Amino acid sequence: MKVTMILLGLFGLFIAPGLADYNINVNDDNNVSGSGQQRVSINNAHNVANIDNNNGWDSWNTIWDYENSFAATRLFAKKSCIVHRMNKEVMPSIQTLDALVKEKKLQGKGPGGPPPKTMTFSINPHKVDDLSQFGTNIAGMCQGMPTYLAEEIPGGSSSYYTEKCNNLNVIWILNISFCRTTEEQF
Repeated sequence: MKVTMILLGLFGLFIAPGLADYNINVNDDNNVSGSGQQRVSINNAHNVANIDNNNGWDSWNTIWDYENSFAATRLFAKKSCIVHRMNKEVMPSIQTLDALVKEKKLQGKGPGGPPPKTMTFSINPHKVDDLSQFGTNIAGMCQGMPTYLAEEIPGGSSSYYTEKCNNLNVIWILNISFCRTTEEQF
């Protein structure tokens, strides 16, 4: 019995460095999506980051799959998933994300630091049929939900779209707008 406990303890020491999990309060007026709490989970072994934004009906969940260079966001109010390519020039690397999250966690509150980077995406109104092309993490999250592909608008502004955008703020480091160009609901 003692040997089993020691082995489990050692196993925990070896696996812990590959996983990180943080809670960040985002209760401030500068948060695009309102107030709430974000939970950031980073799995270095699988090169995946998961960000949950808990804010009632405006809640969302996003997976950044660095291995496959795709990200997906599940919008609870829209009951849909949006998939896009990761722009590695704008989105932080998994190591940088881990460091930024630790920094924000230690600060305890508020944005502080440089203004967040911004990305604007145009949502294709046609549903994606084959989720496997985005990898198992994204396919698992979006399975059974209407899923749409979004394309980044380089240097784009969401001001053209006004009310047709869903805006997310990832722990004060990245503002993302998912916009549609038609009146069609996604």
